[in-house]
Amino acid sequence: MRTSPPSSQSTHGRWRRIGTAAVATAALALAGLGTAAQAGAATPTPLKVTAKTIAAQVAKAHVSYTSQCDATPAKGFASCNALRVTGGTTAFQEEQAAKKGVAPATIKPNATAATPTGYGPSNIQSAYGLTSAAASNGAGETIAIVDAYDDPNAAADLAAYRSYYGLSACTVANGCFKKVSQSGSTTSLPAADSGWAGEISLDLDMASATCPNCNILLVEATSATMANLGTAVNRAVTLGAKFVSNSYGGSESSSDTSYDTSYFNHPGVAITVSAGDADYGAEYPAASKYVTSVGGTKLSTASNTRGWTETVWKTSSTEGTGSGCSAYDAKPTWQTDATCTKRMISDVSAVADPATGVSVYDTYGESGWVTYGGTSASSPIIAGVYALAGTPSSSSYPASFPYTKAGTSALNDVTSGNNGTCTTSYYCTAGTGYDGPTGLGTPAGLTAFTG
Repeated sequence: MRTSPPSSQSTHGRWRRIGTAAVATAALALAGLGTAAQAGAATPTPLKVTAKTIAAQVAKAHVSYTSQCDATPAKGFASCNALRVTGGTTAFQEEQAAKKGVAPATIKPNATAATPTGYGPSNIQSAYGLTSAAASNGAGETIAIVDAYDDPNAAADLAAYRSYYGLSACTVANGCFKKVSQSGSTTSLPAADSGWAGEISLDLDMASATCPNCNILLVEATSATMANLGTAVNRAVTLGAKFVSNSYGGSESSSDTSYDTSYFNHPGVAITVSAGDADYGAEYPAASKYVTSVGGTKLSTASNTRGWTETVWKTSSTEGTGSGCSAYDAKPTWQTDATCTKRMISDVSAVADPATGVSVYDTYGESGWVTYGGTSASSPIIAGVYALAGTPSSSSYPASFPYTKAGTSALNDVTSGNNGTCTTSYYCTAGTGYDGPTGLGTPAGLTAFTG
């Protein structure tokens, strides 16, 4: 597995730590953020600009970014799949500039912004046909986020994100948000870590963006070992979550089938896992036959009926969505692609390209608004889609649900792009129907995630 020693992120100079909720509140006040009026007017359009013109400018988006967790972690620890943008202009910034008729703002290296620089809830809901469902569905459902180590500012940062975008409050006090350790304790929590705190902020914000009415349970593993992360998954299920997002992974091993049995075999629970950020190649636990493995796309506005277009996310020969045929895990009965005799990654996909990344509010590793990409973004988005679709039937494996709708309008088929080279084309290259990098496609409403 790709790994990360407990102290690795806390010693990196690139993360500046802001330790209190008061700082987050002050930052919002100084920036003039947090009112419903501002949240409802996130995309002002003072000029009459055609969709084609906007799409052309969005295509110019180009960013630099860094791994939020160590790219070369120590043996035995998983790495998070979050990528933090450090420079350039995002698709969101290019779109805003086109609509205003101005030059796009530029993200400064290692500097946070006073306002969002990536896609927000309305963008995600629009892209995936979720706007109506996000407004009316999700009450009473709980999305669990499983990550390693503690984010001391998780509750305050979540509140800041939701306030800015006009989402309902999700707090410990009103019962919407809860943070526990892998043992279930609300007071005895893991050591804090600024690297994984960024991952936590990303996960909480994407769950909120996709399913604003859902409750959120954050389960923090003691460390990033598979045993601890798996124990945290079990704790999430024990505490009643029917939707569990996991934005981490590592290299496959012969132990994976035993991990499957011990940690991921939970009928009636939708467990989503990031496919990875290192281009073509299988990761675990995305390779588990019991989970929905989630690949990544480049999501851009377009002058088509949908208003959006997607291709496989690939930035370079080493950076892009994961995919591949597992070396160890058995193929689930519902997966019927032609060549891979074992588990194939991915099942479905969502936005992950840092250049078309999402806005996140973080004050433990950062000091405000940052933009993230990576399949760490796509996993909680898909968990949110499952939650909007409703509680899965008790004996089901929700990873199978999209396969019953393959080739229908319930999914946006991603047909262009690749994440590397491979001997079997669909393992790494998008095409009509199923392919490894994007699976069956991206959500087009809820139908493919119901069962």
